[in-house]
Amino acid sequence: MRAATTRTRLKATAAVATAVAMAVVLTACGGDDGKDKADSKAEQSPTVADKKNKAPATESDDSEVLATIKNGDGIELVVNSAKRDAGGFVTVKGSVKNGSKRNFTAPGWQGSERELLSNGASLAGSSLVDQAGKKRYLILRDTDGRCLCTKFVAGIAADTTATFFAQFPAPPQTTTEVDFQIPTMPTATIQISG
Repeated sequence: MRAATTRTRLKATAAVATAVAMAVVLTACGGDDGKDKADSKAEQSPTVADKKNKAPATESDDSEVLATIKNGDGIELVVNSAKRDAGGFVTVKGSVKNGSKRNFTAPGWQGSERELLSNGASLAGSSLVDQAGKKRYLILRDTDGRCLCTKFVAGIAADTTATFFAQFPAPPQTTTEVDFQIPTMPTATIQISG
């Protein structure tokens, strides 16, 4: 009888421990103060926008234009903000307009670095260049090599606009002007705020 009671207690303890562990894991994965949900909605893949034929919302002030970059194929990238964050990084936000008659898959924009190739149609190959400090700041990435930037999963449909964001390590506080570079596009000089 005593052995059965001990086994029952062990099973009950194991069940409680498992439930607590699952609660901790689920809380860690999904718990937030609501701000991240708004941010993640603003940074959704443009494929959602393509289905609705409009770009997802973004927190950037699209009335301010820091730079407009055009290529000869009908692609126009507008940079609306480049803000320095307390976490030691700069977030660049804006929009990409596909004025061509075909789907744009951002060829070359992911860069040529092997780790970044898995990002597909994205801004993974973009960088900020501090000309005065003579330093280049590459896109931030997670431990799996995924860029901290917008990924255009299905590309950008013809005659549509998609919002973007890209995060970089922050240059020194004294640096307020950098060159924003994207492979296959002309370079644009932008001002960092904040």
